[in-house]
Amino acid sequence: MAAVNKAIILGNLGRDPEVRYTTDGNAVTTFSVATTETRKDRDGNSQEYTEWHRIVVFGRLAEVCGEYLAKGRSVYVEGSIRTRSWDDKEGNKRYTTEIVGRTVQFLSPRGESGRQSGGAPPAEDDYSYEEGADMTNDDVPF
Repeated sequence: MAAVNKAIILGNLGRDPEVRYTTDGNAVTTFSVATTETRKDRDGNSQEYTEWHRIVVFGRLAEVCGEYLAKGRSVYVEGSIRTRSWDDKEGNKRYTTEIVGRTVQFLSPRGESGRQSGGAPPAEDDYSYEEGADMTNDDVPF
């Protein structure tokens, strides 16, 4: 039996992306994306529930995300879920779960932020970049 590990997130950045470089010079960018849904509580009142997702991207895609994404911008991310562990300064085992982004679509123009209405899927003319794609600054349309 085959296994599938795929995550799809459509939301807004909670902070500006953080770009770091490995000792090999490869870019690693992390950012958080909020997804919000509205549900009715027991009394019939609408309640908003927000979930935060930690996203990590690598290579040229990481550089493009670091350059063009910003707090508040809408983004669509496809990738896989990964949990990793490390030992903190006190020697305690720590864990984090994150989405390794392989495709990122910028849904709001540069300099513009805001929520996407109704969780609609990305439109065909949105700007999409995939891991491993050969990209230059001329490829970014804004």
